[in-house]
Amino acid sequence: MRTDAAKKTTHPVLIFWIIAGWVGFCLLPWYMVEDGLWSFEWLLDGYPFDTDYAPAAFLIAQGEKLWLAPLVIALALPFLALGRRKSDPVYAHVLILAGALGFGWLIAQGFGIGLRGFAYDWLTALFGELGDRQFGMGYGAMICASAFLFLLTQGIAARGAINGDVFVVGAIGGIIAIVTAFVFFPIAKMLFAAFVTEDGAYSIAVFFAKFFDNRLWGLGCLWGARCGAAWNSLFLAIAVAFLTTVLGLAFALVVTRSGFRYKRVLRALTVLPIITPPFVIGLALILLFGLSGSVTQFVSELFGIQPTRWLYGMPGVLIAQTLAFTPIAFLVLIGVVEGVSPSMEEAAQTLRANKWQVFRTVSLPLMRPGLANAFLLGFIESMADFGNPLVLGGNFDVLSTEIFFAIVGAQYDQGRAAVLAMVLLFFTLSAFYAQRAWLGKKSYTTVTGKGDAGVHPLMPNGLAFPVMGVAFGWALFTIIVYAMILYGSVVELWGVDNSLTLKHYVTAFAIGMNEHGIHWAGSAWDSFWTTIMIAAIAAPLTAAVGLIAAYLLTRQNFAGKDAFEFGTMLSFAIPGTVIGVSYILAFNVPPIEITGTGVILVISFVFRNMPVGVRAGIASMSQLDRSLDESSLTLGANSWQTFRRVILPLLRPAILAALVYSFVRAMTAISAVIFLVSAEYDMATSYIIGRVENNDYGLAIAYSTTLIFVMLAAVGLLQLLVGRVKIGRRTQHGTEKAL
Repeated sequence: MRTDAAKKTTHPVLIFWIIAGWVGFCLLPWYMVEDGLWSFEWLLDGYPFDTDYAPAAFLIAQGEKLWLAPLVIALALPFLALGRRKSDPVYAHVLILAGALGFGWLIAQGFGIGLRGFAYDWLTALFGELGDRQFGMGYGAMICASAFLFLLTQGIAARGAINGDVFVVGAIGGIIAIVTAFVFFPIAKMLFAAFVTEDGAYSIAVFFAKFFDNRLWGLGCLWGARCGAAWNSLFLAIAVAFLTTVLGLAFALVVTRSGFRYKRVLRALTVLPIITPPFVIGLALILLFGLSGSVTQFVSELFGIQPTRWLYGMPGVLIAQTLAFTPIAFLVLIGVVEGVSPSMEEAAQTLRANKWQVFRTVSLPLMRPGLANAFLLGFIESMADFGNPLVLGGNFDVLSTEIFFAIVGAQYDQGRAAVLAMVLLFFTLSAFYAQRAWLGKKSYTTVTGKGDAGVHPLMPNGLAFPVMGVAFGWALFTIIVYAMILYGSVVELWGVDNSLTLKHYVTAFAIGMNEHGIHWAGSAWDSFWTTIMIAAIAAPLTAAVGLIAAYLLTRQNFAGKDAFEFGTMLSFAIPGTVIGVSYILAFNVPPIEITGTGVILVISFVFRNMPVGVRAGIASMSQLDRSLDESSLTLGANSWQTFRRVILPLLRPAILAALVYSFVRAMTAISAVIFLVSAEYDMATSYIIGRVENNDYGLAIAYSTTLIFVMLAAVGLLQLLVGRVKIGRRTQHGTEKAL
């Protein structure tokens, strides 16, 4: 009996967080060290007495940063809960008080005191000049904040929230905290920045002056002048979304509703643009249709036509974005088109409907969710695209490039950048909600647990010929574009000297030997290894956060679940350009001061790609019967053990998909990265953009080609690890179909 009683009053998780809180307070640097989170040179450089590296306890002992002293009370309170049963009301009240006091005080002092003393005039008026300052949080503050947060969630669980499940309550609290810190807070900071005047005050007049700027909303293109960036972005995004949806549907129909025998080749073509840096297609179009492009020169010589710069502007950006984003639409639509139940189509044929009537009245309406999602993705990707408008835009201004030049240009107008980002965010969120409204609450379910061995009917001839013509024509164009990318990387100087050479690869990736061993002599190696490191760190974190959120959304019921899901999916509707601007505004001052570090790149990738992990997890977990969880819980396992030992092993494909997708996107992203890179942490895509701006197209294309092969290796590794899933469904040739 003594042993049982001891078990009931021994709380290992509580003890862990108590120890973690004291370790963060007494042993680890409280503020961010100058060399960043991943440097440990501070251990040999005056630690723990040097105030730059001192833990909070040592700072207080030296009479420094005395505003940290109240945290001692919050750290001591949890000791009162040790030895008490969880059912004891004191246990819950003590932990809630300790967690709320500690976490609340950390937030208050973090925002209240900045680089120049008190951050707000009313604090200075109330307490006088501070005469001291503080920097961004470091190891100690982050671990201490985590301890207070999870002490608070343990107290809430002890009060009976979600059946007293510590893991579930802690997971909800943790995800709410990080989503608030790295999604909602930066967006809010950006919104407020739009109202800031030059002297730091707030004025709505400043906002309206920048919001109604003619460069943003002008309609001069209607009479031969230039339209504002907002209208340009909107018209371009609608056109790209429509074209990518139509082309994606055409490819999906060829793969699923035709007798075309080389479907694997067609699928392979859809992978290439996804693993390609977004602006590389723009470079290939310049090699084809630019002033010195091969097609331009051929047409000029054949017909005696003077070459023009027709590519630079909306036509070139439209072509490049359609090429880049059609595969995304195809990947969305292929699953939906294949998911339409053949039995329903066969039933319509049995009722004497012809092929065209079956397609128009049965198949197409059931594809409605996929069409809406494909359109939305094309719209958002076009809005967020930065590379192609930068390379091909010319005088065609769009919001993403205008935001970039407002931040890094000579004007350096953060307020204008914030207003432009608000307009961009408004467009994407409007599209997001318009899609949901269009779909409504209708059910489009056609796949159930019952067997379905039907065969999808072939397209009617009146539809098959134009669809296959469009699909094959576009596929051929894609092949030509990628052939130009490869060829452009091995010519001396495109349009001037087309002799073959490997000098661009040598310049970028030369390897030598010196007295220290291998010497990475190429100019691109630093950015390449940095990109690999950042992507490798961000990928597992993205998968972990996404899958835990998916577990909570599919397996748990709690108050505010809809708002929780909205928070986890919000970054899906936020363009990367907006993420980049908001992160600069939010994280270049305390309490989270990480601008210019590798940490900000990792965090931006995690929360930019998190919705993919969430959706992959939800899709996979929806196929797992809840009886598996219930059996584990019945046998005495808690939620954490069930999640780790039962759910995760069954989610292997979803985990790997989230890992590889987030890795690929981190390797090829540019819209957010361009704002967040620094001299120390330069990413591959920003390096390539720099070569493009210097007209060094050969090196830029050679580097991009290398990235493409790296991504192909990653996708191939995914296919080897995941394998193929067999579905008992026949094809037109009577063979079993494998997906």
